[in-house]
Amino acid sequence: MDKIKLEIVGLSYSQTQSGAYALVLSETKGNRRLPIIIGGFEAQAIAIELEKMTPTRPLTHDLFKNFAVSFQINIQEVNIYKLEEGIFYSKIVCEKDGEISEIDARTSDAIAIGVRFECPIYTSEAILSSAGILLDESSLDENDDFLEEVLDETSENESIEVQSIEDLELQLAEAIENEDYELASKIRDEIKKRKA
Repeated sequence: MDKIKLEIVGLSYSQTQSGAYALVLSETKGNRRLPIIIGGFEAQAIAIELEKMTPTRPLTHDLFKNFAVSFQINIQEVNIYKLEEGIFYSKIVCEKDGEISEIDARTSDAIAIGVRFECPIYTSEAILSSAGILLDESSLDENDDFLEEVLDETSENESIEVQSIEDLELQLAEAIENEDYELASKIRDEIKKRKA
């Protein structure tokens, strides 16, 4: 697989989709952006590390880093290797005593861990071609507008997949109150699927 290096260019909360955030990655040598919808907890974990803030107690991703460092496990890279039905799949590439291991992880968790180890993030040309968004030169400096567009264009199904059941139940009540029965039925189906 030809690896394309990515960097984090933005993280934004959706004004229209409760609990959804867009993590936007950019290829380091090009104008394509890769938007990934993530949940609130992972967005917070990434933002805290990017802003170099120190929580009073370690977050889950900090615990993972402390564990890995204690046992001399080096995190070498995060690899977003597959996109299937709108869901990104990632691996964390680790090294210990010269032996390489790959750990399957949700992309948001892999990136939250990756930023703690300051390791590179990669994807493939196939993923960037199918899910990436090409920006022209004039829009490269307008990250805020771009992030909001990404969030607005994200389908409700992607947003629903990253919500907790409690958030979904609140959204369901709101959708019914607003008489948005199509959205209400999608949310209801997602809740039923998770409770089954």
